[in-house]
Amino acid sequence: MLMNWTSKVAGMTRRAPEVSAAVDGGLIAQTHGLLAGTRVASNLGWRAVDKIAVGDEVLTFDNAMQRVAEVHRSVIWPQARATPAQLWPVVVPQGAMGNRCEITLLPDQGVMVDCDAAQDMQGDPFAVVPAQALEGLHGIHRQPVETPVELITLFFESEEVIYAEGGLLVHCPRTFVSLDDMLAPATPVYDVLTGRDAAFLVDCLDMEAQIVASGGYQAAQANAAC
Repeated sequence: MLMNWTSKVAGMTRRAPEVSAAVDGGLIAQTHGLLAGTRVASNLGWRAVDKIAVGDEVLTFDNAMQRVAEVHRSVIWPQARATPAQLWPVVVPQGAMGNRCEITLLPDQGVMVDCDAAQDMQGDPFAVVPAQALEGLHGIHRQPVETPVELITLFFESEEVIYAEGGLLVHCPRTFVSLDDMLAPATPVYDVLTGRDAAFLVDCLDMEAQIVASGGYQAAQANAAC
């Protein structure tokens, strides 16, 4: 266990398409990844993602230590102060998602959440939502861009979820789609929700937090809503 997170139960059903799997690694590297300085759990301990190299091992949610197959580096928000609001990063305050310190994410970066509503919706309590869908939950908010930043995107042999800054779980899509994948798509590993489904799930997460805070007195209202 790491910061109250556990791995999925072996054999648990995993489904729902990864939307970004339909694009190549270059585009994925612009929408997924971690800002330089963000620490991930590796075979060398908690290590800044910009210090991770191909061949290093990173702790994954389901598959223990996995070897990094590719590392993409890019500079994002090159015209920092002119960046439109829809591209502003998402700031996750300390402790909001199990993270030990504040962490800044790309708006489309997938974050794994554990929610009873996901179990009801898809038979699996773990689902991935884009960071921007979490806005408003536990103080998570968007922030204007101040300076260009180096983005580091890690790729593994298959789709993975890794630990960042303690317990925040970050989704890492596959680096590319092969011709075989296009002819016979592989079964997605993780439940990836977008749009209304993601918004609904985050609303339910907020309701679950309110239930805990109120000692369970709002359970009836939550059941009606979710």
